[in-house]
Amino acid sequence: MKTPTNKTLSIANVTKKLEFYCAYQERCHDEVTEKMRSYAMTPQEIDSITVHLIEHNFLNEERFACSFARGKHRIKSWGKIRIVNELKFRKISQYNINTALKEITPDEYLETFHKLAENHWETMRENNIIKKRKKFCDFLLRKGFESGLVYEKVKELER
Repeated sequence: MKTPTNKTLSIANVTKKLEFYCAYQERCHDEVTEKMRSYAMTPQEIDSITVHLIEHNFLNEERFACSFARGKHRIKSWGKIRIVNELKFRKISQYNINTALKEITPDEYLETFHKLAENHWETMRENNIIKKRKKFCDFLLRKGFESGLVYEKVKELER
């Protein structure tokens, strides 16, 4: 219920709503701030509610970053480059990004990469090898894997 004069919602009501919002799923500060703006809260109210959420452990940027990195890698098979870019887009600090990337073990990362690459190579229906190579590389680069890894893999699969 997004109304410009939504002052009928008290700070206590908004705080309760945001506690549920944060408890349902990990959120970054930006998402929560945007949600408060949708309730037409003043900057002072936003600050006080944000402090409350942090103090009561509803909002934790490091926990969000770690959860985000794990989930995007394991579920969507994203590479580190894409994860880093998405976290930067959400204004997550470099320290938290580095912590989040430690959640993905090198073995797990390479296993996901090789499985995704081999599966994609096998399912591609392109007969022209040059077009197939380009589509394959574009796909893995879009997923956020390092170019060196991608080009090594394409050479290996062409043999």
